[in-house]
Amino acid sequence: MTAKSAEVRIERGTPADVPIILGLIRQLAEYEKLAHEVTATEQDVRASLFGARPAAEVLLAYADDAPIGFAIFFQSFSTFLGKPGLYLEDLFVVPEWRRKGVGKRLFASVAALAVARGCGRFEWAVLDWNTPALDFYRSLGARVMDDWRICRLTGDALRRAAGQKH
Repeated sequence: MTAKSAEVRIERGTPADVPIILGLIRQLAEYEKLAHEVTATEQDVRASLFGARPAAEVLLAYADDAPIGFAIFFQSFSTFLGKPGLYLEDLFVVPEWRRKGVGKRLFASVAALAVARGCGRFEWAVLDWNTPALDFYRSLGARVMDDWRICRLTGDALRRAAGQKH
């Protein structure tokens, strides 16, 4: 299958797609040299994306029936704007489908949801070494916020911050 012969489509993920989603997450982690950090299971993904209180949403890109990319995003909020936003947690396209418009279509699909939902902003983070991604986002009009840093608590540090011992 080639890019010229395949029909590329973007669809909302469903619970039946959980194995595909987790496989794409693992491919993304390998690309980012972070495979050792993936502890998510199919059960975790199913509960977080399709459970009683979904924490995020997912769009999948397919070429015919083959999954070739995904975007995972969730609602955020801007206190300064007084409006919701969307935060793009991950956007990934398998290597053989890059530079064929798939990433742009996934990105545009999430941006369209942000507009339709009345969001005041659409944000995401990019690893500082990922020049292809930075160039891609800049080409879409994104402003890289050099003056902001992401802070994170996980595991024991998170529990300590919550006043718990372990």
